[in-house]
Amino acid sequence: MPGQNKVQRRTVLAGAAWSSAALAMGAAHAQTAGHAPASNGKVAIVTGSSRGIGAATAKRLARDGYAITVNCEKNRDLAAGVVREIEAAGGRAIWVQADVSDPDAVRRLFDENERAFGGVDVVVSNAGIMRLAPFRDMADADVSRMVDVNQKGSFFVLREAARRVRDGGRILALSSSITQLRSPTYGPYAATKAAQELFANVLAKELEGRMISVNAMAPGVVNTTLFTDGKTPEQIAGFAARTPHKRLGEPEDIADTIAALCSGDGAWINGQTVFANGGIV
Repeated sequence: MPGQNKVQRRTVLAGAAWSSAALAMGAAHAQTAGHAPASNGKVAIVTGSSRGIGAATAKRLARDGYAITVNCEKNRDLAAGVVREIEAAGGRAIWVQADVSDPDAVRRLFDENERAFGGVDVVVSNAGIMRLAPFRDMADADVSRMVDVNQKGSFFVLREAARRVRDGGRILALSSSITQLRSPTYGPYAATKAAQELFANVLAKELEGRMISVNAMAPGVVNTTLFTDGKTPEQIAGFAARTPHKRLGEPEDIADTIAALCSGDGAWINGQTVFANGGIV
């Protein structure tokens, strides 16, 4: 029932927020005490992690003790910078250049991770692009590229994750709260993000018996270039004003929620779409 779904989503978000807050307090204490992150013996791949939500997620999971494979399509300097930052804090990381829309490149990404770290426990399918225009003005090439990267690319990553993530692991696909906002000019982009919610729900069922939790994460308006590029300050302020907190989300807000789902406390959240959007929908 629609009402039941809303209650379930609020419950899921409340649990994720509580776990996230507890994890953040622990990480802050460790940093204050001057300790390097203790390895938890696990490994995470985060696609599209040279900047924005992906970079914040890679750094957050590294603080939680994961060895990290950072991925980029072309921003090699930024990806290398994320690795240096993780290593400077006492963590372990590599970066691999791979276009997720190429299935061979995705296989190579996972191969490089295995060579470096021996396996993978968490995969965050974050890589994505956004092209905005009304239907009448949207270029064929822009639609095709969003489908190639956001939809097909995520499928290739999730397919490889289904084959390689170790039992008890986590798989997350980045959707977007635009699937609920459904604002003008966002149609094709929103469609590619809605696919992530279907992917996660079906894959969770296909991995039955392996104790791998698969979810979609749906951020709202987040202060990244993906969202802010091409918008006026007035447009950005208008989106921020629609949230109860009267601000944009920050990449770290999303990374904290992802970390909560990857923790031991997040295991029972499975096959869901978690809306981390500050209440904008």
